[in-house]
Amino acid sequence: MIRPHEISSYMPVQIRRATSLDIPSIVAIEQELFIDPWEQGVFLEALTYYPGTYFVAAFGGRVVGFVVGGLEDTGENVYGHLCNLGVTPFYQHRSIGRMLVNRIEHQFALELAGGVQLEVRSSNTVAQQFYRRLGYRDVFRLAYYYSNGEDAVVMMKWFRF
Repeated sequence: MIRPHEISSYMPVQIRRATSLDIPSIVAIEQELFIDPWEQGVFLEALTYYPGTYFVAAFGGRVVGFVVGGLEDTGENVYGHLCNLGVTPFYQHRSIGRMLVNRIEHQFALELAGGVQLEVRSSNTVAQQFYRRLGYRDVFRLAYYYSNGEDAVVMMKWFRF
């Protein structure tokens, strides 16, 4: 197993589009991270609907993170929706999450989105701080958004063209 301190310029993290072969690794990361994880079928469905905005981070041939999102058209504006992001705990705090978010934001911008929206648990202050460092701002709360009744904080980042 490659250790986080071994991440170097000699073996860079590769950000690439996800494939169906990545789904078992993505599901394993999801189950490791979240109290209410997406099921495998949801990840497969997302790959079908959003193949252009679904990425993994691979290190040494192993998937260590993922991001999935899609475009939403309100009729007046097009926004990216960052639906799910995860980096296996062993590889967190190595800028992999930032690289994944940057890649999906770049793809959204290429597809002429005006910005990105996401939801995060109100109790997940670590994730909220992470997104704020990347330029996201709190927009509003959604009451009882999650299956356990927890509220979501909706965050947005607007692109400047």
